[in-house]
Amino acid sequence: MKIGSFVSRHLGPRMEDQNAMLRALGAPSLDDLIERTVPGAIRLRERLSVSKALTESEYLEHIDGLAAQNTVFRNYIGMGYYPTEVPSVIRRNVLENPGWYTAYTPYQAEIAQGRLEALLNFQTMVMDLTGMEVANASLLDEGTAAAEAMAMLFAARPRPQVKAGKNRFLVDEAVYPQTLSVLRTRAAHLDIDLAVMTREEMRGAVEADDVFGCLVQYPDANGEVEDLTGFVGGMAEREVRTVFAADLMALLVLKSPGAMGADVVVGSSQRFGVPMGYGGPHAAFFAARESLKRHFPGRIIGVSKDRLGQPALRMALQTREQHIRRDKATSNICTAQSLLAVMASMYAVYHGPQGLRAIAERVHTY
Repeated sequence: MKIGSFVSRHLGPRMEDQNAMLRALGAPSLDDLIERTVPGAIRLRERLSVSKALTESEYLEHIDGLAAQNTVFRNYIGMGYYPTEVPSVIRRNVLENPGWYTAYTPYQAEIAQGRLEALLNFQTMVMDLTGMEVANASLLDEGTAAAEAMAMLFAARPRPQVKAGKNRFLVDEAVYPQTLSVLRTRAAHLDIDLAVMTREEMRGAVEADDVFGCLVQYPDANGEVEDLTGFVGGMAEREVRTVFAADLMALLVLKSPGAMGADVVVGSSQRFGVPMGYGGPHAAFFAARESLKRHFPGRIIGVSKDRLGQPALRMALQTREQHIRRDKATSNICTAQSLLAVMASMYAVYHGPQGLRAIAERVHTY
């Protein structure tokens, strides 16, 4: 095989293919096609100033040199993203194992009982830590999960609230900025009046009787922790449901949102053995009370029986989902971060309850 033939065979169309496409477009050359289609105002006229091409090994050496110039400071507030150790057994057998390579729950889910069991472990872990009654098999990220919680509570408003036109959703000003950005985008297209304020201001805002829900960060973006039992109780008295955006690792040593009366709990499972990855991807978790299960976004793994009466796992309550109900679906989310949810669940299995608590207590000392 000639040197360089790989590039001509596999990278881009061959010359005869290019000429055939140009003839179909009525262009004599690629330069002529560019001249006719790319606006002159954005076209670079002079030659692009680039350095000499490097081999792969030379490039790796080059970027290692650039990385060595960085000054690494202690990370105090990660805004939801934190360094974590990935146990080698999970890295090798899950993250690097082609058998787990997928961002989705499988379309023929019941065939993949092992994957469903791992995702059921994830749901169970989330329910245990949040103190909630139902959890799904993950969502895309914490911001998406928070927006789904807001949309779910809006759709699940009692009939009197719908008739009264209650459309205001209150957000803790100490929420993570990326979460707030997603909330604002979703609220604008659902005609939800989003208001950002302190928790103290929320207590007064509900007196206007136009609020259907609120969201608080726990611990908040400043690292502050508060027992919100009284706050949640006050909201419930005004028929306002409360969403907690919680730190899953912190819940190992803090009072659970469920114990404080939360209606929905969302967050990221990144701290459970998933690399930061320059901001993602990370599996979000979503948990809520039993009464809201038919309004849930995403996939839910349920325990059932097969045709022989043996225990089996399956996708549960699928009539909520977009691929069945389309315009009447509870959410447009019909996907998950299954690979990363499996990593998080295996991280919990690997360390066990005592090991996880020891990690959380060690983190707390910094």
